[in-house]
Amino acid sequence: MTVIEQAKALAAKVLAHPATEQDIAVVERQLGRYPRGMVAVGARCVCGRPLAVITRPLLPGGVPFPTTCYLTSPEAVKAISHIEAEGRMKEYNDRLAEDADLRSGYERAHELYLAFRHEIASAMKDSETHIEGTSAGGMPVRVKCLHALLAQTLVMGEGANPIGDMALAVIKHEFDPTVCRCAVDNEE
Repeated sequence: MTVIEQAKALAAKVLAHPATEQDIAVVERQLGRYPRGMVAVGARCVCGRPLAVITRPLLPGGVPFPTTCYLTSPEAVKAISHIEAEGRMKEYNDRLAEDADLRSGYERAHELYLAFRHEIASAMKDSETHIEGTSAGGMPVRVKCLHALLAQTLVMGEGANPIGDMALAVIKHEFDPTVCRCAVDNEE
């Protein structure tokens, strides 16, 4: 399957289930603010709560927002923040510089992210000219934000982003999408 075909299938899958008022309310509690531009939940905990959401490339008021896959789970945010603080980004950047296969996979993750965002933008009738070529997390040349890379892995599945996959493997003892550790209630 090509990157374009994969992006079309992923976008169709998430857009087939738009965010509900309950989803938005839960994410608002997770973030402590209203989730502007949220169109769908891209990944859910086994209990059903959102882990990562899909956000429009153009927020209300015309604000550009390249981070289409946005991590919202407080448990995931906390776990990934721990390994960022431990210096994991430097380790991953060093590995990118040394490993051609990893670099190739990371470049493909960037292409997939751009193609996925393009599908979302097209469906929402949003312009992408303001963020053309920009994906998230430092892709395709460096690791800048593990939160964004983990969100891509959660939304698109393992294999979509090799750095997101590695980060998820490291934090499994603290955050695992197949084990509910949600602290935010799910009631409206």
